[in-house]
Amino acid sequence: MDNVVDRPVASAALSALTDRFQAMVARSRTEPAPDCAARLHRLARLRALVADNEDRLRQAISADFGHRSAVETTIAEAMMVFSEIRHGSKHLKAWMAPQRVATALQFLPARNRLIPQPLGVVGIIAPWNYPLQLTLAPAIGAIAAGNRVIIKPSELVPHFSALLKETVTERFDATELLVTGVEDEVAKGFAHLPFDHLVFTGSTRVGRLVAEAAGRNLTPVTLELGGKSPAIIDASADLDEAAERIAYGKLLNAGQTCIAPDYVLVPERSLQAFAEKLRAQMRRMFGADPANEDYTSIISDRHYARLEALVADAAQRGAKILQPARADDPNWKSHRKFPPTLILGATEDMAAMQEEIFGPVLPVLGTRDPADAIAFVNRRDRPLALYWFGKDHHARDEMLARTVSGGVTINDCLFHFAQINQPMGGVGASGTGAYHGEWGFRTFSKLKPVFYRSKFNRLADLYPPYGGKIARLEKMMRFMS
Repeated sequence: MDNVVDRPVASAALSALTDRFQAMVARSRTEPAPDCAARLHRLARLRALVADNEDRLRQAISADFGHRSAVETTIAEAMMVFSEIRHGSKHLKAWMAPQRVATALQFLPARNRLIPQPLGVVGIIAPWNYPLQLTLAPAIGAIAAGNRVIIKPSELVPHFSALLKETVTERFDATELLVTGVEDEVAKGFAHLPFDHLVFTGSTRVGRLVAEAAGRNLTPVTLELGGKSPAIIDASADLDEAAERIAYGKLLNAGQTCIAPDYVLVPERSLQAFAEKLRAQMRRMFGADPANEDYTSIISDRHYARLEALVADAAQRGAKILQPARADDPNWKSHRKFPPTLILGATEDMAAMQEEIFGPVLPVLGTRDPADAIAFVNRRDRPLALYWFGKDHHARDEMLARTVSGGVTINDCLFHFAQINQPMGGVGASGTGAYHGEWGFRTFSKLKPVFYRSKFNRLADLYPPYGGKIARLEKMMRFMS
């Protein structure tokens, strides 16, 4: 018998969601495989939804953050969504086609095919840091695969969530695409629904709870988590180039990016020089004025206080803190903008080296040699991303061979995520499963194997009574195996 303590409390909001979920499931069973035209129409409506409301979406997201760079919302969110839809629409017909699979010689002239089919109803638990892109990107893959989708937005972005719910309701039937409210009861109960697939993007801690809840229904999950993604500076690297690119990768969205570099490993002899170059690049890009429109606010007071505590802990343990102003400076705190901060000489016992930072704070550590850097990374959970800077191809390939991570960008940060033909996903504590482009279509499809028997095949010889014919058939099968 289920433990009643583990079951979500049935509220009016959760009961309404359950009813809508069941209606969607029923429709997915009676109309299990929408044709290509229907899927393309849904994708076109989704694109129009974003295009027609792009300014409103930007404003809503900025209101939720306190201030969100309009350029970052356009480039890192809206344009990514448009790219996903355009790519999926262009290739959908080919993705949907049955795939030819070789048939073993002893079964010829039969045929094998893999037929992609929708899973049914896909649930998406969306994060707050890139609310538009990380909400709709998995939805695009699920819709392309022919599924019906329910989205649970983050409670930390209420303006965006309300606008998304409003615009989706206007353009989609409730059995095609549905956006829930952000009530606590809905958040707690969502993962307990028996979806055909569940996507969660967020912290590793919450990811474990989502996976546990989904596991009770044997619901397959795609978990896009995070962790501490390293940037490794090889002795062969151009320090100025590496400093510029790491500064951008770290400070985009004020560091509130799951694949942002979370710490930097630098050869010991270059530690001080690199830190100064990195600080100079951060100042060049974002200045020292908290009113800078290009610099994004921290999502909440709680997260701001969490970042302050990480920096204070590092300073107490002997690290050198480099920042243009103290985080408690009223000019910065009133904007809820955390000053770009370097923790120079970070050590493994510091809180900033034990948890994902998710903000504009970057520890910089010295290493003895490339093997020391690789060993440092491998002592920790598998990161969602890894960045390597240098010109030594042997050292680069050694790093690639000896580390395991969700994705890698060489001589830059973040941009492996933007490759539409590459999967995006973690490994181990940084996640499981993947999506993007065709990888999303595959994740949200069942590739059903189908064997087409030929009337000319001698498989009937396997049926009893066996007699002498089975010996001949066995001899032939052994010869062909």
